[in-house]
Amino acid sequence: MRAKLHRILRITLLIGSLLICLLPHLLYRLLRLRSPWPSRFLAFAAWSAGARVSIVGQPLGHDAFYVSNHVSWIDILVLGGYARCAFVAHDGIARWPLIGWLAAQNHTIFVARDRRHHVHRQIDELREALSSHQPIAIFPESTTGNGATLMPFKPSLFAVMLPPPRNMLVQPVFVDYGDAVHSIAWYGGEPAGANAARVLARKGNLPVTLRFLEPFDPKDFPDRKAIAAQAQKRIAACLPPIADVAAHV
Repeated sequence: MRAKLHRILRITLLIGSLLICLLPHLLYRLLRLRSPWPSRFLAFAAWSAGARVSIVGQPLGHDAFYVSNHVSWIDILVLGGYARCAFVAHDGIARWPLIGWLAAQNHTIFVARDRRHHVHRQIDELREALSSHQPIAIFPESTTGNGATLMPFKPSLFAVMLPPPRNMLVQPVFVDYGDAVHSIAWYGGEPAGANAARVLARKGNLPVTLRFLEPFDPKDFPDRKAIAAQAQKRIAACLPPIADVAAHV
């Protein structure tokens, strides 16, 4: 019963966050101004879902290419809300009711990752998006994992950094849920709705630390695979030891 009340309260707060942000955002759009409200909504939504965010390190901000691990849909709320970045997502999300529209408002770049012959077009679209100076974030694992390990980083989108559109750096980011990662991770074929219901029903707040790691210059690496490997190495160094992971399983 208490879990149900937590879920209802958080859903109510999420709806309230959307309503608060929607009107000023539409006004900005009407005036053809760049709206700050999508990132504000994501931050409000993260808080409404129970996330309490702290930041370690210095985010680059403008002209940043963020590379992050991916554990939960909460990642998008906290990273988009606090790093004010747009995302690269698979094009199926664009067709999701409401979620697709909300993602588009934050300048999400939708790509068809399962069609290799579209890679060059995707890189062109990503390069064009980077021209706006809004930071872009990618989840190169291409799906969410269990939080204990990283899946191989897919290097295709790193081609946009060869060369970068201008003087840009790659900044790895570790989204750190601490011991709570096992209670919110979305993997193993769990339906999206079931995961959302479970996360929203959890007891207490969800501490999340965004760890902005040392950025590096992509021009120092010979190809996209080397850039992807360097980003993965730096994020992997933040993972807890296997023994600590096993203790919480």
